[in-house]
Amino acid sequence: MTALAASWLPLSPGERAVAIEVLTHGPLSRSELARRLDLSAGSLTRLTKPLIESGLLVEVAEGAAFAEVRQGRPSQPLDIVAESRTFVGFKITQDMVYGVVTTLRSDIVARRDRPLSSNDPDEVADVLGELTDEFARDFPGLVGIGIGLGGRAQDRSVVDESAFLGWHDVPLARLVEERTGLPVVVENDVAALVEAESWFGAGRGLDRFAVLTIGAGLGYGLVNGGKRIATAEDGVGYGRFWIVNPHGPLTPDGERGSAVSLLTIPSIRYQIRAATGRDVSYDEILALAAEGEPMAARVVDEAARALGTLVAQIANFAMPQKILLAGEGVGLVDVAGPAVEEAIVANRHPRSEPVNLETRVADFHDWARGAAVLAIQVLVLGSGDA
Repeated sequence: MTALAASWLPLSPGERAVAIEVLTHGPLSRSELARRLDLSAGSLTRLTKPLIESGLLVEVAEGAAFAEVRQGRPSQPLDIVAESRTFVGFKITQDMVYGVVTTLRSDIVARRDRPLSSNDPDEVADVLGELTDEFARDFPGLVGIGIGLGGRAQDRSVVDESAFLGWHDVPLARLVEERTGLPVVVENDVAALVEAESWFGAGRGLDRFAVLTIGAGLGYGLVNGGKRIATAEDGVGYGRFWIVNPHGPLTPDGERGSAVSLLTIPSIRYQIRAATGRDVSYDEILALAAEGEPMAARVVDEAARALGTLVAQIANFAMPQKILLAGEGVGLVDVAGPAVEEAIVANRHPRSEPVNLETRVADFHDWARGAAVLAIQVLVLGSGDA
């Protein structure tokens, strides 16, 4: 992977640890920062002094509600200047590119979208370059670009395979770097979302955390020891072989009764179309199920129970402190939440703790934000690996 050309200052490991802790959890008082990093007051002072002098860390104004008093005078919490750096994140689908600009803390400050008239890699790279140029007019100090897509990425640079786009061995990072002059990192979109949620979202501060996404496909990611478990199988689509109900439906995508055949939006729409001959949108299917239409209600109930079973299996074997359910398909829970909960309970030991399940409808800009976090991580970690 091409590393980001502009990184944080040449920091020592201790200084970098302090800066990252403040970035992901700040503002933090000095006593809390010392506690988190197991540092003495003297060591913390030695590490923070150059960071403050360089402007990387700043002291929060005296009026901050959580300013602590130490030896008779207020100690001002430390924070990062989030607006000091901006990053671009792109989510590529089969027919659209969704783009965002974020701050150093991944807050979205701009959005732009563009339809794709072709999936030719050069033409897609042209679109990404044009959008980056448009962003740069308002944000001239862009640091780097992160790109997320459904598929597998090698060395965070080359798209090994993307079924949605019909790509094999596409050097996407190089193509976009040539058009923008900015360093680029490419990753599976679910992996990017997991990184974003672990650093800045639902999994922040958690040792064990899982993400399950349902939408056009099904995705899963796991954080252990505060770090995402990255494997060569990221993006391979193992949900096609994750059998939830061996007697479940057979659809064009996924083995019979697999998580993909039961839960993804295309599979749910396929089941309704096969049964009724009507091409109905996902939202319409959920609305029909809520109204009690028999076929829609049956398909949605079966999907909800499959989802509950899947959540229970993740909880049983990965033992996360929290599971985030995200994606465009999570409206299923609003319509059939009781069925999801029943399946979770049925597949857990009676004395198990309740599953800490957070549900969030993620639009494509959330996925693009996840991609931007990849670029943020490369900048602050000083390498291509989160």
